[in-house]
Formats: sequence, C-alpha cells, structure tokens
Amino acid sequence: MDPVGTTEWLASHLGAPDLRVVDGTWHMPQLRRDARAEFEAAHIPGAVFFDIDAIADHRTSLPHMLPSAAEFAAAAGALGIGSGDRVVVYDVRGVVSAARVWWSFRAFGHDAVAVLDGGLKKWRAEGRPVESGAPKPAPRAFGARPRPELVRDLDAMRANLGSRAAQVLDARSAGRFAGTEPEPRPGLRGGHIPGSLNLPYETLYRPDGTLRSPGELRGAVQAAGVDLGRPIVTTCGSGVTASVLALALHLLGRPDVAVYDGSWSEWGGRADTPIET
Repeated sequence: MDPVGTTEWLASHLGAPDLRVVDGTWHMPQLRRDARAEFEAAHIPGAVFFDIDAIADHRTSLPHMLPSAAEFAAAAGALGIGSGDRVVVYDVRGVVSAARVWWSFRAFGHDAVAVLDGGLKKWRAEGRPVESGAPKPAPRAFGARPRPELVRDLDAMRANLGSRAAQVLDARSAGRFAGTEPEPRPGLRGGHIPGSLNLPYETLYRPDGTLRSPGELRGAVQAAGVDLGRPIVTTCGSGVTASVLALALHLLGRPDVAVYDGSWSEWGGRADTPIET
C-alpha cells in the first residue's frame, strides 16, 4: 500500500469491506479546539476518530507518547480496525497529525496504512460527502507487532550525540530551532539537539495542503543537508510533525526512518541535555 493516497482513490474505494478510514486530527492545546467535537460535526463517511492523546502512554507526563503494544492493539481493535484491514488516515489541515497516526500504525507492525493527501480540507473543497455523529464500530481483532527500529528514545538520542551514527532532522520552525522564537509549550528551553539539521515541516506542502512532488521533497531534504544514504532520525516538538518528515522520507525511498518519540518536549524540558542555538 502506498504511504499516501489521493481523495479520488479514497472516494472510489469508500465502503470496501477491508478499508478503514481514520480521522487522526490533533490540535495544539493553546488553540483550544476540540478535535473530537469537530469530527462528530463532520467527517468522511464511515470514519472513526483516533485520539492521539488518549491512545498514548499515560505513565509519563510527556504528550502522546506511544502506548504499549497491547494498549495500541486494544485501541485499534475497539475502533473496528483488524489486522487484515487497509487503513487511510486523514486530518483537517492536510497532512499533519495524520502522519503521526500513520507512523504509529507502522511502529506497531501494520504496513497497510496510508495518509490522505490534502486531508479533509481537500476532500471538502472538492464537494465530497461528509457525515456527522459518533460512530459505534464493531470491534475487531488487531495484532500489534512492535518495530523498535522505527522509534528512538532519550537514551538512543544521547548515544547518538557521541556516535553521530544517525542524522537528526528537526521539523520545527527555523526560529524555534535557533532558539529565537518561543516554544509553544511552557518550561522548554530554546534551541536544538547538537548537530541536528532543520527542515520545517510546513515547507513540504503546496497551498492546498497536499505534499509537494517527490522531486521537490528530495530538493528540500538535500537543501537541509541530509544525506539520503545515511540513517535518519526525525524530531519536532512532540513527535507529531516529525512524522510528517518520516512520511516525506518514506516517499523518497527511506521507510526505515525513525522518529524520536519524546522530541523537544522531552529534550528541551530537561536540565541535563545539551542544547545548541
């Protein structure tokens, strides 16, 4: 299954017995928007809502960290998603938090997952149907098979400072990366992980919210100083837009890119981690 699908493809396959459509919308807390309420007001027919703050590790104060494999499997199954199903994830902006849900499914061994290019924004702009209400899907059996190679934790990122075995690519804005722009989350220092590179995720989109062409993506990645022949780990504020970079790199033939799950919420929130500005 291709990692990115078009609205035309989804419209023609909607209702297929093995296809599950998932709304993975998430908003930064300071926006004070209720993604679940927005979903219940209008969503793609047959879709279910994947709450990345609820389907998360609640044993940590860090935002929406990956849950355990058993927790993820139970949550996916409760949403009516089975191990043999194809999953298409979208969000309201285009390709943002949907990429985090896409990466989460892959991190638990489910490759039959794609992001809807342009998301609900493009779907609605094309006059395609939406429905309202809270769906009640029939539970299905979902088996999670963790892929630790797609996930990095604090210890691995510390070790990489010395080895520089992997390139670290940061999806935050240039100002946040440089420490000249305030962090949206209180209590975080400004700057970036030493030696990391910067590729703001917003630069990877067209005005309609769809991802740029592979050629344009490749040019952006190379302009950021990334060597596509070497290991890559992506990071951001809390592991959401880092997944956008992972998706773009997947389209460039790098399905092995890992995401630093704790990202800047973890690294920038500690007093014992080195920072560059």
